Amino acid sequence: MNKRTALITGASSGIGAATARQLAELGFGLMLGARREARLEEIAADVQSRGARVFSRALDVTVGASVTSFVKEAQNAFGRIDVLVNNAGLARGVTRIADQTSDDEWQEMLDTNVLGLLRVTRLVVPIMIEQGFGHVVNLGSTAGHDAYAGGSVYCATKFGVRAITSALRQELLGHPIRVTSVDPGMVETDFSVVRYSGDKDKADAVYSGVTPLTAEDVADVIAFAVTRKAHVDLDTIVMRPVQQGPYGQLARA
Repeated sequence: MNKRTALITGASSGIGAATARQLAELGFGLMLGARREARLEEIAADVQSRGARVFSRALDVTVGASVTSFVKEAQNAFGRIDVLVNNAGLARGVTRIADQTSDDEWQEMLDTNVLGLLRVTRLVVPIMIEQGFGHVVNLGSTAGHDAYAGGSVYCATKFGVRAITSALRQELLGHPIRVTSVDPGMVETDFSVVRYSGDKDKADAVYSGVTPLTAEDVADVIAFAVTRKAHVDLDTIVMRPVQQGPYGQLARA
């Protein structure tokens, strides 16, 4: 296991950082990328203290040149990329379609959540094919199963991730490469803070009366998926807190 490697996007916080920590404990070498360099350096130092070999540098999945140089340098650092965790993603706002006056939020979500994932995947998958092993893990969402008002474009991006994951699984059939979508529901990270442009009160209200999933809960599931026997593929994993049902149903205390 200590020869396995994992490339994680959006690794500076939340699920990405938690996944880096868990895989470090399992002996993975880590390639960590994110836009926030200072926070990324902190995570890199943390996983190094856990005994992991680490390559880290700035990565913006919305910029093709950034993705190309990152993947090339990451491969050079380790010689292989065994696991790809496409974690980089975000939601912006809760404005309804008819009330939206700018394309900016829509464009950022589409460019990060969909095109960003594709930019990384199209460079990493050929490496996996050549080395004869690999596992692509895409971070989806229950928002990719059930849409909701005010989340039209975010939901569209996660429905898109779900479709891309299914198509990729079919495209790689016959190659020893696994493809998994991990689709969590309510997870308390900085996701809502970002969505509400830093408004902590609005973000906290999202989780009021609920015990949500944590980043570590999701990372635990990712770690489980990537450490199954090589012939076992967990196609789609949907996970929610006990107080959350489908279609946005919540049993708040």
